[in-house]
Amino acid sequence: METALGIIIGIGLSAACGFRVFVPLLIMNLAALSGQLHLPENFSWIGSTYATMAFGSATVVEIIGYYVPGVDHLLDVIATPAAVVAGTLTTASMAVDLPPFLKWTLALIAGGGIAGLVQGSTVALRAKSSMATAGAGNPFFATFELAGAIFIAVLAIMVPVLCLICVAVFCFFIFRKIGRLIFGRRPSQAG
Repeated sequence: METALGIIIGIGLSAACGFRVFVPLLIMNLAALSGQLHLPENFSWIGSTYATMAFGSATVVEIIGYYVPGVDHLLDVIATPAAVVAGTLTTASMAVDLPPFLKWTLALIAGGGIAGLVQGSTVALRAKSSMATAGAGNPFFATFELAGAIFIAVLAIMVPVLCLICVAVFCFFIFRKIGRLIFGRRPSQAG
């Protein structure tokens, strides 16, 4: 049961990494320091004071960068592979008692995959916003993404099963949207 719960927490934190790369890592760090989250020994560095300083500094830079026109698009280019790495790391750190091959395979597919999916959808939304508003609407989306990262990361640690349900609903809507884009809307059958 502990392994399954850890995987659920890891997947939730990975989804949050898709919104912001460093916010979930900082929340994970603070939860480990406060005793709310227990990390395996080989990932205990995530709960260190040095990690708090590193994740805290990176979080501040990342948050500010998304409010600067032009820099937000550069960050999207950098954040997309970084989100996959962070998602893989968070899931691997929470998948305890699994053989290494299974742990890292699960972490890459589930953690990295969900982080990449969320990040990709936010990049697409930001691109639409930029085209529709000439970038004026991007700060609104930056705030939404930050709130999403905080909410999902905290939910993943406090109520992991509810977080997994939220992530599943999000994925359903994303896959549905992708399906409509690829296959188009089907005409209704009139009798």
